[in-house]
Amino acid sequence: MKITYWSDYACPYCYIGEVRLDKAIAKLQSQSELTDNIEIELKAFQLDPNAPLTSSGPTVERFAQKYGISHEQASEQLQKISQLATEEGIGFNYADTLFTNTLDAHRLTKYVQKNAPELADKLKKAIYKAYFIDQKELANREVLADIAKDVGLDVDVADLLDSNTFKDEVVADQDEAMHLGVRGVPYFVMNDTYAIPGAMSQEDFENALRQIYNEMGR
Repeated sequence: MKITYWSDYACPYCYIGEVRLDKAIAKLQSQSELTDNIEIELKAFQLDPNAPLTSSGPTVERFAQKYGISHEQASEQLQKISQLATEEGIGFNYADTLFTNTLDAHRLTKYVQKNAPELADKLKKAIYKAYFIDQKELANREVLADIAKDVGLDVDVADLLDSNTFKDEVVADQDEAMHLGVRGVPYFVMNDTYAIPGAMSQEDFENALRQIYNEMGR
């Protein structure tokens, strides 16, 4: 089974959705309801390609402005999202995040997917953690270099990101998403056929995976 999904590292629902998907896969595999042979491919999607390279202010302020709501309403919405994360065991305070451009984080991911695929899952989880839990700026190349080092990646991140390497691949992912009509993330596609937009509950992921697996004839 192949699972392709588009996400952005600054998207809380992408982080939450990935955790739910991982839990659903693990549960079904433990019950022998799903094969161990699952290919998961992450594709890039920048929610804001024009985001700054340094954080321009509190997330609550950005949220209020983006959706045209009051600071109080923005705070309440951020807290609800944070509560969803807590329920999944990845407690973070969304209001504390430092929003910046995610292009370089996606480029680093592309490098790993091509050159060290065995580290891809570890890297993406480390990037999510850096942003949502450790409140790091993902446009900061020193931050990305530290993440690469922590996951055991042997690459000069500064040299890699100083070039335009893998920028075209990130843009291609986003163009593909636009062609498919994707306007928000996360967006999952199972076996190049079944589309699942949004961060479904773990139970809904389990039901979808079980149905697709059964239709494959095991």
